Amino acid sequence: MDRGFVCFGELLLRLAAPGHELLLQTPRFEVQVGGAEANVAVQLARLDHGVRMVGTLPANALGEAARGELRRHGVDVRHVRSGPGRMGLYFLATGAGHRPSEVLYDRADSAFARASPDAYDWPAAFAGASHFHVSGVTPAVGPNGAAVAIAAVRAARAQGMHVSFDGNFRAKLWQAWEGDARAILRAIIEQADLVFADHRDMALVLGRSFDDAAPERVHADAARAAFEAFPNLQRMASTLRTQHSVDQHELAAVMLTRASAITLPAQSITRIVDRIGTGDAFAAGVLHGLALDRGDEQSLQLGLAAACLKHAMPGDFGLATREDLEAFVGERRFDVRR
Repeated sequence: MDRGFVCFGELLLRLAAPGHELLLQTPRFEVQVGGAEANVAVQLARLDHGVRMVGTLPANALGEAARGELRRHGVDVRHVRSGPGRMGLYFLATGAGHRPSEVLYDRADSAFARASPDAYDWPAAFAGASHFHVSGVTPAVGPNGAAVAIAAVRAARAQGMHVSFDGNFRAKLWQAWEGDARAILRAIIEQADLVFADHRDMALVLGRSFDDAAPERVHADAARAAFEAFPNLQRMASTLRTQHSVDQHELAAVMLTRASAITLPAQSITRIVDRIGTGDAFAAGVLHGLALDRGDEQSLQLGLAAACLKHAMPGDFGLATREDLEAFVGERRFDVRR
């Protein structure tokens, strides 16, 4: 039963070079709000779910602008606190053709990274909610983020909430503070019943490789090992991306449970507007379906629909509606709506 979602993570400002320019090729940036868990929160709110965001922002105009942007999309931001520190940033140069996109993080000493583990009132944040979502970006930010993420998933599990975790491994962030990614991510996944992850994520967490398996078996082998290692875990889902160029991809999806494996055929995606946030849109679509008791296969279809549609939307946020997802799944995606 869906009684509402709680998402925890850092809100960022995204400073993107215009169009397909390199960073500072011309002295301009396009500024938008983003962040892995915030992206999930906004897409879920657009799908008519009650969503609360938990995090910390600086007590300045930048923090207020980020808070207001989530509020504009229907996300409850009463549990986004203000604290000392700066606004987390990331810089984006969107690729084209054979030139890949590039992301540069500037998040050290942000208000979120500086927030102490006892800064959040989890009983108040969780009150009446049924789902908690966090990603691997949050513990990668630093020791405080890691401690809070572990405490949060344990509190959510103790309260009987559904816990979902998106791997979102960011090697540069972990390396910046020499964090023990394997141990920390393992402690988080131990509390999750749904993970958005692939065989590479599980190889990192479990300390073993799955690359010796046949391509058609690598995900199943990784899921089997994950289910053995984590008793609470019930589902593992991910997209499968084939890239022909920066602008032409194919996107499939897979969900593995303790009893079944579901694979959806690839969708062709051309003339990509913005790839950032597509994994977060996928997570939101799957969570949306499961919250409505649509079953594993239909939930996976909704997740793939949300991810595909996000490629056509500028900015970090997926803004698809329920009607958009149903039209995509029902093969009415190109109809003019009058």
